[in-house]
Amino acid sequence: MPSDSDFPLRDLSYDVIGCLYNVFNELGFGHPEKIYQRAIAQEFTIKGIKYKRENVSRISYRDKRIGYYFHDFLIGDCLVLEVKVADDFYQNQQRQVLTYLRDAKLRLGIISIFSPKGVIIKRIVNPDLRSKFA
Repeated sequence: MPSDSDFPLRDLSYDVIGCLYNVFNELGFGHPEKIYQRAIAQEFTIKGIKYKRENVSRISYRDKRIGYYFHDFLIGDCLVLEVKVADDFYQNQQRQVLTYLRDAKLRLGIISIFSPKGVIIKRIVNPDLRSKFA
């Protein structure tokens, strides 16, 4: 059986992924990201999952704020979810989520691609925190 260090935030990530499939099953493919994001937010509310939309992550350098990242969802203050409409994953999406995780010192991110083939899910684990429990 995989441990939490192998599969962090297992129950929460299963719940989130279930919500993503529910949204796709209801809406299908072909909508803009904002439509999927709104539907996902409603699904999270229905399921009682705590989240923040378009969460701001501030970037500092030597105690000076130098920029911001905006991620689609911060779930339970511990998991980042990015929602994309595309045919497949791209390296820049994975780098983007990993950067969010490292900056916020979070353990897990999920990229969800709403594609003609269905919902495609990719889990991104912050390697800086791999040996720590989330």
